[in-house]
Amino acid sequence: MRAKYQPIPPPPPVIAPVAAGWDGSGDLEKGSGSADIADKTALLDKRASTSSGIGNTKRKRRCHPCFWLLLLVGIILLIILIPVGVLVVGKDKSGNKNSGSADNESEDRRDGLKNIDRASIPPEARGTYYDPFDWYDTKDFNCTYTDEKVGDLPIMGLFSEWDDSVRANDNVPPLNEPFDYGKQPIRGVNVGGWFVMEPFITPSYFKEWDSRFGVVDEYTLSKQLGPETARKTFEKHYSEFIKEEDFRMIRDAGLDHVRIPFGYWAVMQLDGDPYVYQVEWRYLLRAIEYCRKYGLRVKLDLHSVPGGANGWNHSGRLGPIHWLNGTDGDRNAQLTLELHDKMSKFFSQPRYKNVVTMYGLVNEPRMTFLDADKVIAWSEQAYKIIRGNGYEGKIVFGDGFRGLEKWKGEFQSLEGMVLDVHQYVIFNTGQISQTHTGKVQFACKGWSAQLLKINNPDTGYGPTMVGEWGQADTDCTPYLNNVGVGSRWEGTLNYGEDEPGNVLTPTCPNKNQCSCEKANEHPNNYSDDYKLFLKTFAIAQMDAFENGWGWMYWTWQTEDSHQWSYRKGLEAGILPKAAVNREWSCQDDIPDFAARGLPEYY
Repeated sequence: MRAKYQPIPPPPPVIAPVAAGWDGSGDLEKGSGSADIADKTALLDKRASTSSGIGNTKRKRRCHPCFWLLLLVGIILLIILIPVGVLVVGKDKSGNKNSGSADNESEDRRDGLKNIDRASIPPEARGTYYDPFDWYDTKDFNCTYTDEKVGDLPIMGLFSEWDDSVRANDNVPPLNEPFDYGKQPIRGVNVGGWFVMEPFITPSYFKEWDSRFGVVDEYTLSKQLGPETARKTFEKHYSEFIKEEDFRMIRDAGLDHVRIPFGYWAVMQLDGDPYVYQVEWRYLLRAIEYCRKYGLRVKLDLHSVPGGANGWNHSGRLGPIHWLNGTDGDRNAQLTLELHDKMSKFFSQPRYKNVVTMYGLVNEPRMTFLDADKVIAWSEQAYKIIRGNGYEGKIVFGDGFRGLEKWKGEFQSLEGMVLDVHQYVIFNTGQISQTHTGKVQFACKGWSAQLLKINNPDTGYGPTMVGEWGQADTDCTPYLNNVGVGSRWEGTLNYGEDEPGNVLTPTCPNKNQCSCEKANEHPNNYSDDYKLFLKTFAIAQMDAFENGWGWMYWTWQTEDSHQWSYRKGLEAGILPKAAVNREWSCQDDIPDFAARGLPEYY
């Protein structure tokens, strides 16, 4: 999720290489030097300026010139290597620095190689995707070499046996029995920020960079890191951000579905792309097997398409839309159809019939900008390809922000097409400014009525699910609206002078004292009334969305933000312990939070 209503800003300015004589003050001396060295110097200017004081005049006169040359080389190497090391190390999912050096963790990651002979990997496969000795993590992968493919996609890493007799909880059927969609509500969660990185979910990867470098999304981060460092950085992230224990905890929270967003670079490499190609594919397949193990059904979600369907950072690249738009728009749309041809052949295999029960076409195509007729025609083409390849599950398309009422009558001849709508109050200045009690009332009454209407084919489209929603009542989380911009809540949302979408006056309900300080605190410091509000608001949305096909919360894990993480929300007591047996409902009295003393600027 995300900053749905922000404008498409111009691409970040190209940063000219900094000359070797840059002294950290912002002024450049004449001379030539390495742009890479200068880039790293910008990130460590404080460290560099501290190092500049080494030595004194007396020693300077006595030292041989070679000494100073060697010292300079050493400092340059440190400047280059330290920030790269910081980025590769990153943070773990708790927000703590992750050394990755613990012996037991290292042994665990190499577990899959125990009975594998290095000689069994053909020479031509070594150092490639098919070489498990080149993988950062081999746990729960089948490391026996194979170059077999289905739909031109590798099966390397998969085991040949599986068990679909598992159920997530007593309220849902086991995987090998049909889920009664439309009668049984979906209660699920996204694993966002894992396979398509988002700055507000994993801020540690972005805040290390000076703003001059324009690192604002996965595209620019990958480009700045370079191919080899990017590969190591992202594979470590894939391995450690979401682990098997997370899927067990998802099950234990009473959830039954997992929406897995991924980028097109998992299966497709385009000329000039800096994205790490294909590595996430292996981890995506392992994630599905973890879901199977805990009885969780999967909704695959293509979150990024060639050219970009919405121009927001959560699509991989912030900037102009080149999907069904512009010179390369049709070509990129065709590439996306080719991707679905591969993917649907792969996931039509018998092993996925019971677990990958929902298949998404494209996340949030920006139909307020794109030609709606073109998007609809493209969706029909994609549907025919996917069904033609034998996929039998539900096929999901996004509402595109065009207005739910406009979908009535569409796709009626396409069996199993489900509308996906994303609901948030914080990206709209009218909704974010509601009081705490007003937000709960809006969910219980407004969204409930909307879902009842749209879910009925007589009054709306028909089958409708809420594929994303959140409980945050402000847009205060750092980087939520983009790297380097502020918030609607405080009136500091500034995309640039005269840019559309700027919000430069506070929007909290009382329009003064609007502060992000309280919302961004650790939940240990939340007042009891604020905790009660957050839990009540979450339950109100769960109730409302179950008037349709159900819901999938955004998202399971974040580094820092407790109001955007289901896992952290459970730990903080701001989400119900069990998604099924909730301690309040919209049928009960809605608390008057103002009367209880909860400030509206909180």
